[in-house]
Amino acid sequence: MAGEFARSLGKGSAAPGPVPEGMIRLYSMRYCPFAQRTRLVLKAKGIDHEIININLKNKPDWLFQKNPFGLVPLLETSKGQLIYESPITCEYLDEAYPEKKLYPEDPYEKAYQKMLLEFFSQLTPVTYKYFLANRNGEDASALKEEFTKKLLKLEEILANHKTKFFGGNSVSMIDYLMWPWFERLEAYHLHDCLNHTPTLKHWVESMQLDPAVKATITDPQTYKGYLELYVKNSPEACDYRV
Repeated sequence: MAGEFARSLGKGSAAPGPVPEGMIRLYSMRYCPFAQRTRLVLKAKGIDHEIININLKNKPDWLFQKNPFGLVPLLETSKGQLIYESPITCEYLDEAYPEKKLYPEDPYEKAYQKMLLEFFSQLTPVTYKYFLANRNGEDASALKEEFTKKLLKLEEILANHKTKFFGGNSVSMIDYLMWPWFERLEAYHLHDCLNHTPTLKHWVESMQLDPAVKATITDPQTYKGYLELYVKNSPEACDYRV
């Protein structure tokens, strides 16, 4: 039942028992970019955790008792505390496990990363909208133009920052919060947009060398296979290639 590569729990499944002492539990879905944010932070900080995958196309009723939105990621502590929404789960982990902090200590630098996340959050829905329109043979040029304009703004921000990563010369929270969508650019048929953003392209190459990224990455062909099942509302999508 538990495990990063275990089959997901769906409707009719029994709710998992209490979280063991000294452990934190993540309710996840292996292909979800939002849940990957939390998995990246867990890996980067070396936190002892267990993962329970959820079938988002056939959700168990008990999930809504833990998170009224019925979404992942969702953290549960051994005290029964529940934390959801991906940026909130990541910030909680950074504060509850203060070794190897990923957010900067400086209040302005931390605020800067959060403001950058607000801008980046405008980009995430465009990727999926473009994928769907392109897949359905619709004219997706306006969506691609919108995506490219936002990408060029990120290029400008990173170039002006004059650092290897968005928060400095080592990977920090904002890099992990943005990464899952860059990992999926090839699957969404948007990878060629990086040809216009050399600084971002170098950032992507640098991120691919990060141990937490390596530990959570999904190859594009596998993700494409998952997407095809997901858009067909297949209950097997979440367990593709398990």
